Amino acid sequence: MKKSGKWKATLAAASAAVMVMGSLGLSNTTAMAAEPEPVKADIFVERVPGIDDDFIKGVDVSSILALEDSGVKFYNEAGKKQDIFKTLEQSGVNYVRVRIWNDPYDSKGRGYGGGNNDVEKAIEIGKRATANGMKVLVDFHYSDFWADPAKQQAPKAWKNLNFEDKKTALHDFTKDSLQAMLDEGIDIGMVQIGNETNGAMAGEKDWKNMSQLFNEGSRAVRELDSEILVALHFTNPETAGRYASIAKTLKDNKVDYDVFASSYYPFWHGTLTNLSTVLKNVADTYGKKVMVAETSYAYTAEDGDGHGNTAPKSSGQTLNYPITVQGQAHAVRDVAAAVAKTGEAGLGVFYWEPAWIPVAPDKKLKKSKMIWEKYGSGWATSFAAEYDPEDAGEWYGGSAVDNQALFDFNGRPLPSLNVFKYLETGAAAPVKIDDVKDLTISVVAGDAIVLPETVKVTYNDRSEGSASVTWDDEALQQAINNGAGSYVIKGELEGGQTVNANLQISPENFVKNPGFESSDRSMWNITYRNGSLAHTSYQNKASDAKSGNYSLHFYSASAVDFQAEQTITGLEPGYYKLSAFVQGGDAHNSEMYIYAETTDQRYTMNTSVNGWANWSQPEIEGILVEDGTVTIGGSVKADGGAWGSLDDFSLYQVQETGAANQ
Repeated sequence: MKKSGKWKATLAAASAAVMVMGSLGLSNTTAMAAEPEPVKADIFVERVPGIDDDFIKGVDVSSILALEDSGVKFYNEAGKKQDIFKTLEQSGVNYVRVRIWNDPYDSKGRGYGGGNNDVEKAIEIGKRATANGMKVLVDFHYSDFWADPAKQQAPKAWKNLNFEDKKTALHDFTKDSLQAMLDEGIDIGMVQIGNETNGAMAGEKDWKNMSQLFNEGSRAVRELDSEILVALHFTNPETAGRYASIAKTLKDNKVDYDVFASSYYPFWHGTLTNLSTVLKNVADTYGKKVMVAETSYAYTAEDGDGHGNTAPKSSGQTLNYPITVQGQAHAVRDVAAAVAKTGEAGLGVFYWEPAWIPVAPDKKLKKSKMIWEKYGSGWATSFAAEYDPEDAGEWYGGSAVDNQALFDFNGRPLPSLNVFKYLETGAAAPVKIDDVKDLTISVVAGDAIVLPETVKVTYNDRSEGSASVTWDDEALQQAINNGAGSYVIKGELEGGQTVNANLQISPENFVKNPGFESSDRSMWNITYRNGSLAHTSYQNKASDAKSGNYSLHFYSASAVDFQAEQTITGLEPGYYKLSAFVQGGDAHNSEMYIYAETTDQRYTMNTSVNGWANWSQPEIEGILVEDGTVTIGGSVKADGGAWGSLDDFSLYQVQETGAANQ
């Protein structure tokens, strides 16, 4: 690996310092005692040991020119308009990443969006970064638009090239682009050959071909300046064995590179411990530098431009930090710490698109759409459909990360932007409540409703506690009077923060032990039909239950054929509604339904299963009960191999008989 003279000097100085400490009888512990005092600030940032001025504190602001052309303005902490590159440098940023697409324009010269990032724009961004003392990472996608694990389309001009010609084209494009940037005096410290190339690049999906393309890009860099680092970029570190397999494949194919870079978004990509482990394994096994090329986190759940955001989502994401400015700062700091934990191999971290804020913060969507189309300041324009019809052609629009920016919707820097300059020293702020989670409370109509006197809170220093809360008693009483329904009861904490209690009042459920949670299940009668043996169980497995831990699980290798029912007595005359939940699979030739049987009539509703945890909820309305008795249940019949579970039966009164006759 090529190492700069500065790197060697730093290592020599560190070694000399250790020798001096030893001669003076000083231990590492003594040296550690001289940690710098945390800086007084608006946010808490825990000091990250093991980093210095050379640690990369980078940002990718590739969309910045399109945003500025769209009229977006950026300000400094004092509220004065200022070049964003100066603001970034003042906030501790020392590296700028910029993507390059080959030809992000349609046949009429209309930009695909996402910043329309061609070589000319990379030059302008690179010059501004260099003028403000920051190095530049050039990110070649080798595509005309977004390249990621799902999309690695070759540029239009390369579409019909044979592989040897494609290798030549990639080498020449890389070298010519970098030469043009170097001719402008841009301080290029690193070049990325491909973007998130987990299994393809420039239309090639075979790793031998991909490896040859990597080497063509690397060769182009080496021919210009041997001191420039060559990075390869991958993602999904949470997938077991992925990075170890990729790194081995690169070695086996003799790929020449310096840096193994990863994307890491906290809500998608697993734990930070795993991130450090897989990166350190690559570094230790293959002698490579490692870094995080992309990360970000949300500071608000609000959408600033009418185009949906990638996070936060209510499901499928891990949100271990509060969705606040402080939570965002903690997230960035922790990613940097995870990279530093890998040791000397850990180069640093880049925050992805911290300036991609709304072009029209007044949320006038029609106005925003016109601007996105004209200047390419949204993630895609409609013109991208010719190149990427299945994705950009369907979902073109604005910024999906405006709520993950390090600037607010009006271009003012958030305190979290300063996390970069606090990584070495740490920062401390007055302790205050940073986050309080809304409550979800479910009760049955008629039961007493008591909201808690205190709620759990998270403070900005990450500590947790409780705080007194005053609820809107008038709204609560109105909900009680209204009965069954969904309500939001607002509460106020002592410090002025607010919290919501999401109150669900359900009608009385007349099914006894409806979710099979109680060990007394004598009220349920299970019948196995057509000579079949018992093939159900009250399974204690939360992942197979709609709620709680238990469900009525079924499976048979020969045939599934049973019914589970319960007779309910003492009901008031009236109309009732029955529902239940069912999930499962492999149910061929199935016949599934729930039923309710009164003295005079039998009601049924068919249902089916379509995969694990994909719950169906059949419902029967208008069940007339006149003598106070009804038998309810579920029936499942299917060929052998069928499996699944029934859970959460519900029977409640919808209307009294007298009310129906009025």
